[in-house]
Amino acid sequence: MTLVNGLPAHVLFVHFVVVLVPLCALALVVSAVWPKAARRLGLVLPVLAFVTLVTVPLTSHAGEWLERHVDSDPLVRKHAELGDGLLPWALGLFLLATAVWWTARRTPAPQSNTDGPRGGAVVRVAAAVLSLVVAVGAVVDVYRIGDSGAKAAWHDAFSKTATGHGD
Repeated sequence: MTLVNGLPAHVLFVHFVVVLVPLCALALVVSAVWPKAARRLGLVLPVLAFVTLVTVPLTSHAGEWLERHVDSDPLVRKHAELGDGLLPWALGLFLLATAVWWTARRTPAPQSNTDGPRGGAVVRVAAAVLSLVVAVGAVVDVYRIGDSGAKAAWHDAFSKTATGHGD
């Protein structure tokens, strides 16, 4: 899909990525750090991560089409190069979200806080740290891609001083 209602689909799809990646990253970190949240979210966590994963190549494909239909520009090329790097982060979010969900559903909720250290604590800490790293990486990457896309789209398209229209 490259056009939506006559407009480049990338311009629409990018909004899904900008919302879903940080939302998925936040849900993943909260679920990895707080197992009760993972149990409460249930299947929503991996489904959200899967939808996020699917939107990334859709948006990239639409962006590649758009790149071929605009003038060649170093800012556009930089944006496209950065955009190519988001898929591994989205895949990492999906794999970790699935692992956190699977672990949470297979681990019974603790009956009290007086239980001693559990063997699963090391796994939970590792999952939390890995989730935090991937979540931060994905969100930073989305920011960098979006910033470069905004610069590519707007670099000579407006005046820093008011033009007097609409006064």
